Amino acid sequence: MAYKTDLDKLRHSCSHVMAQAVQELWPQTKVTIGPAIENGFYYDFDRKEPFTENDLVKIEKVMRKIIERKSKFSQYFMSREEAIALFGKQNEPYKIELIEGLADQEVSFFKTGEEWFDLCKGPHIDNVGQIKAFKLLSVAGSYWRGDEHRPMLQRIYGTAFFTQEELDSYLKMLKEAGQRDHRKLGPQLDLFDFYHETAGAGLVFYHPSGAMLRKTIEDYLREQHLKHDYQMVMTPHILKGKLWEISGHAEHYKENMYYFDVDEEKFAVKPMNCPGHILIYKSKLRSYNNLPIRYFELGSVYRREKVGVLHGLLRVRGFTQDDAHIFCRQDQIEFEVCQVIKFALEVMKDFGFPVVGRDIHFELSTRPDDYMGSLPQWETATQALESSLKNTQLPYAINEGDGAFYGPKIDVKLKDALGRQWQCATIQCDFSLPQRFGLSYVNSQGKEEQPIMIHRAILGSIERFIGMLVEHYGGAFPVWLAPIQALIVPIAAQHHAYALFVKDDLQKGGVRVIIDQRNESLGKRIREGTIKKIPYLLIVGDNEAKEGTVAVRRYGQGDQGVCPLAAFVAKIREEICLRQS
Repeated sequence: MAYKTDLDKLRHSCSHVMAQAVQELWPQTKVTIGPAIENGFYYDFDRKEPFTENDLVKIEKVMRKIIERKSKFSQYFMSREEAIALFGKQNEPYKIELIEGLADQEVSFFKTGEEWFDLCKGPHIDNVGQIKAFKLLSVAGSYWRGDEHRPMLQRIYGTAFFTQEELDSYLKMLKEAGQRDHRKLGPQLDLFDFYHETAGAGLVFYHPSGAMLRKTIEDYLREQHLKHDYQMVMTPHILKGKLWEISGHAEHYKENMYYFDVDEEKFAVKPMNCPGHILIYKSKLRSYNNLPIRYFELGSVYRREKVGVLHGLLRVRGFTQDDAHIFCRQDQIEFEVCQVIKFALEVMKDFGFPVVGRDIHFELSTRPDDYMGSLPQWETATQALESSLKNTQLPYAINEGDGAFYGPKIDVKLKDALGRQWQCATIQCDFSLPQRFGLSYVNSQGKEEQPIMIHRAILGSIERFIGMLVEHYGGAFPVWLAPIQALIVPIAAQHHAYALFVKDDLQKGGVRVIIDQRNESLGKRIREGTIKKIPYLLIVGDNEAKEGTVAVRRYGQGDQGVCPLAAFVAKIREEICLRQS
């Protein structure tokens, strides 16, 4: 944890040096904020001319000159009035707005030597000479304070590490990540695409192969949930606005929702599935011995995300959640949460993320400032989640103040093949919504009692998880997930009949298979099948037809030799059934 704190301090200091360099090069540029982020830092600037790649090189050169001066970072304070007057003289309106939003009467600044200063609480490294390894990465647009109605700024992203070796390793990972980018691989592999100009931003269109990949994932989820005693439900995509007022979403989440009028009444497209599941629970009288009740839905939801934050499949406006809600007694919370954690780990293992503690991390997020419900309820819910993590003997971190507005949560984060962390499963313990909707069950004494509601998703957003899988596997999916598991390539037209025979045998075995019988050279068809990253290419000619065999090529491994057809069918079926990664 200390390393992370020190690294954040280094990166935040580097963002100050970058802003100083920008203003030395272009003095009329206005500065806003420049925090450290997970893998680096950024700073937002207001400048008429767009920054270019060549500009980043210029900025880096000036940054190195500043670093050579080894100027110290020093903190000093002044009154709000003095600070506003100072930034007024410098024509820095964004800094003035930030100061006006502060409650403190005294304002903190950090100065770099005698050269440059910034509104900042710190902390910083001792001096700029301690910055040894940094790189400016990219430029993006961003709205001031994330508000699309405010000025558009330019955000320069960068990163910094303690050593050049660490920086080189990170840049190498970024290069490979660029090659695995799902926004490139998706269209390249004909999985999905985004038709922003025609259909709208943040909406995904699945092509046949992508739809098959998604179907495979969804079929798996349905099968696993039935095994874990969940009941399937389906709820409408639109619900009355009053329902969202009861749930608290109208108060706490309205800016992310789509509202519209029907017959002079307000409706909303659902951003979450919980109210629908609550109505199903409430449809009949429940007894204590009926609990827990576990409802599962692959529920499509829509959220009003700002254009600037949309990012391929990872941040969209329309997506589907593997959403479930468990209604249980208070004494059942810990057991149910433990079962969800175990379920999540089983699923992650099937998808190729098997190592807890190295590839899978747990975070317990506690009460936010904008919370709903009573403090005793929050304390009970938080203790129940923490006890569940302790009972499963899993290492976890506390994420203060990052819970949902209706309850604390456990987040499960995965590391992919490149070591990047992704948010997947989430488990939330909720006393508030059952209370707001008046949910009850009859206890063993014949009296009404309020159930507890556990919100949970294993994969989270199906879209986000698909994007993650594409990048984790670089588009070369394990056989059980691959949209096309085998491609048959007949050498010539006279081998088409045998190719059809092979296809029929594979399809009877449950294998997704196609034939490429185009009038193209054998080499070209093999190359194109390889580019599509199809796990198995089966070449058939005279000898194969005569012997009842297939010549097998495995993606990433090349020629596997000739195999009897029946043996190959058995082999690929075993890979699919065992979900080998």
